[in-house]
Amino acid sequence: MALTALLFLLSAAAIYAACEYFVNSIEWLGKKLNLGETATGTVLAAFGTALPESAVTFVAVIMGRTAEVRDIGVGAAMGGPLVLATIAYAVVGLALWGNRRRLGRATVRVQVEHARLARDQAWFLSIFVVKCGLGLIAFAFKAWLGILFLLGYAIYVWRELKGEGDTAHGDELEALKFQPSSSNPSVPMVVLQATLSLLVIAVASHVFVLQIESIGNAMHLPPHLVALVLSPVATELPETMNALIWVRQGKERLALANISGAMMIQATIPSALAIFATPWMFDKPLIMAGIMTAAAIVYLWWLFRRGHVDGRKLAPVGLLYGVFAAYMFWLMG
Repeated sequence: MALTALLFLLSAAAIYAACEYFVNSIEWLGKKLNLGETATGTVLAAFGTALPESAVTFVAVIMGRTAEVRDIGVGAAMGGPLVLATIAYAVVGLALWGNRRRLGRATVRVQVEHARLARDQAWFLSIFVVKCGLGLIAFAFKAWLGILFLLGYAIYVWRELKGEGDTAHGDELEALKFQPSSSNPSVPMVVLQATLSLLVIAVASHVFVLQIESIGNAMHLPPHLVALVLSPVATELPETMNALIWVRQGKERLALANISGAMMIQATIPSALAIFATPWMFDKPLIMAGIMTAAAIVYLWWLFRRGHVDGRKLAPVGLLYGVFAAYMFWLMG
């Protein structure tokens, strides 16, 4: 158990350190590609950090030999969006509040394009409702509908890259960590730093997930509880760490764009894989996960649609994850 605790702490520290390098390189990559901050977060950062958990779903549902293993993939496809819609947004709100003096801000107002984020929430919710609806009914050609989710993500990426009114990166970025003395790092070095940091994130995340599972086993928690409550927190840790780092730097636009983009990936790509390879039928825990996620998104959509979002108003959304966890412990108890 002592080794598990040590690996738990070391892998978490490695993820945070690697995320520092990743966000630094991804900002430079966005600038080199002439992308605005929002597109950099929703497309580049989100796709990079979502690869590890998408790989987990792929291995579970495509290569899994038993129904129990494939169920883990389905749980990941539903648990990921729940964590992002609740814990990740709450972290942004709490980080803004905690760093307001260091950032020299009189208020904790979120400085983002509210209309664009409200539109992202509506886009996600429309896909998520269809995704959950498919989990409640059984019919012969359901597997083919997974293609629609892949198409939905492709349209989302196209829209983000073509989006108008995006704010460009500031002229002054922190020096690339792999080229600290250069004010204009080379593209190969930017890509190298992004690739290596992402590799460390993937490996450390895998170790972190294993320790979460070991802790669950040591506490005699049911596998379904670990798959839906604990593991998603671990697999979404890179996005949460990215958000924390960017907020501490006063770049909540990138933090929220990263979360929004990662949510779109989690709503489409892992879901498509699970729909292709499993019956995609929901039980009570998955239905509850869907309800809590939808409730969080409706609340976030309402906040961003009103504009003038205060970081303190983002923090309460994390309570919905606590409600889900309490429900799961009650159900499994």
